[in-house]
Amino acid sequence: MYRQLFVFFFFVLCLFGSPVQGADVTYPQRIVSLGPINTENVFLLGAGDRLVANTSYCVRPEAAKAREKIGSVMQVSIEKIIGLQPDLVLATGLTSMQQIKQLESVGINVVQFKQPSSLADICTQFLLLGQLLGLENRAKALISETKERLNNLEKKIAGAPPQKVFLQVGSQPLFSSVPSSFTNDFIVLAGGSNIAADQQKGTTNYEKVIAANPDVIIIAMMGSESGIASKERERWMEMPVISAVQNNRVHVINPDIACSPSPATFTDTLEIMARLIHPELYTP
Repeated sequence: MYRQLFVFFFFVLCLFGSPVQGADVTYPQRIVSLGPINTENVFLLGAGDRLVANTSYCVRPEAAKAREKIGSVMQVSIEKIIGLQPDLVLATGLTSMQQIKQLESVGINVVQFKQPSSLADICTQFLLLGQLLGLENRAKALISETKERLNNLEKKIAGAPPQKVFLQVGSQPLFSSVPSSFTNDFIVLAGGSNIAADQQKGTTNYEKVIAANPDVIIIAMMGSESGIASKERERWMEMPVISAVQNNRVHVINPDIACSPSPATFTDTLEIMARLIHPELYTP
């Protein structure tokens, strides 16, 4: 898996070249972000001062909270966005085509980044954004740092026996990380084995998880601030037949970094996952 990712990194870094020297290129200076991943990536590229507005879900980094809010991820005020006179709107997979067409009809440039399905997708989108903003070199440098951190983590967990992991990303219905989601990379790259590796859809049930008997349960759900995640943990702890419960290995992690990752937060979260999946490797 790591070897394939390194080949990908090399390919992408070669594919995205810098703009032609001397070309008269004007890059966006007034950006509106319609989702957390886009917002965090703009700041990560060092272009936070160009971001004039984002959504109520954009809370990372801290400076993102101070930007003007144009609604939630799925419900935005088109009138407010138009009034801000942006020269670039960064849409998400949850942005409706109707909203995109409304913005484009008044001459606003809209670029849509769909939900990434893997770390490779995350890095590709990050590089594309860097190109849009004239910050390709910054994007490439951060991708190289990601590669180096992955290499170090690979050495850390080399030879460690894989642990069966259930990564819960939703409740009512119970929802699991699956191979078609970037969250599956968290498990695999951290030295785990996804108990839902044979599923195409994330919907599951408690009986199926019990039957799989995971060694580790990790809960990363949006809305955790309302206490949903801690209640889910309490529910799991009432099922002592599961190995993860017997060994007190049911964990809740911050959904802001696990569910909306930039290249930097992906590796941050990956290192957290590795500690939870293989704590024996991090014992002083």
